[in-house]
Amino acid sequence: MSNSIWLRIKLIAGLILLMSVIHIINVTLGGRLNQFGVIPRDIGSLFHVFTAPFIHGSYGHLINNMIGLSIFSAFCLLRPIRFYVLSSLSIIVISGGLVWLFGRSASHIGASGWIFGLWSLSIGLAIFDRSVKNVVVAFLVVFLYGGMIYGVLPTSQHISFEGHLFGAFAGFVCAFFSKGLSKK
Repeated sequence: MSNSIWLRIKLIAGLILLMSVIHIINVTLGGRLNQFGVIPRDIGSLFHVFTAPFIHGSYGHLINNMIGLSIFSAFCLLRPIRFYVLSSLSIIVISGGLVWLFGRSASHIGASGWIFGLWSLSIGLAIFDRSVKNVVVAFLVVFLYGGMIYGVLPTSQHISFEGHLFGAFAGFVCAFFSKGLSKK
């Protein structure tokens, strides 16, 4: 395999390892890291937009998010790494900021907003930048993971549908503003 592919694999593996280590620390501390989730309209938690995606409430939550993040990161990393990093940061900031502004009063944690953002980015790129690669990736994402659209609906008080909804919105925003950038 080329160095480029190995670098992408290492990037995804590094994110998964980081989330796992943070979760083990959080479990060891009795869930004390959950305080670094996004608490809507609490000025002290505004910076938690950057910490919340790495904190998970349970091993099930962590594993589900690791699988989703790995899959949609791999799809996004069919493009340049710089595109992935900028898109991920934008999705995290936009979705986290919108959860902070409009979310229910709770501590919103987990990478779901990021995952839904990468999911909708894959679809949005086919709409706004119709290259063959973008259309094929979007087709695969919709065919294999189209059911994720139901995740933006409120189904449980313990699941931040706001993170899912605003993540999906953020992915489309990134797709719109990144026309042409996904090829460089």
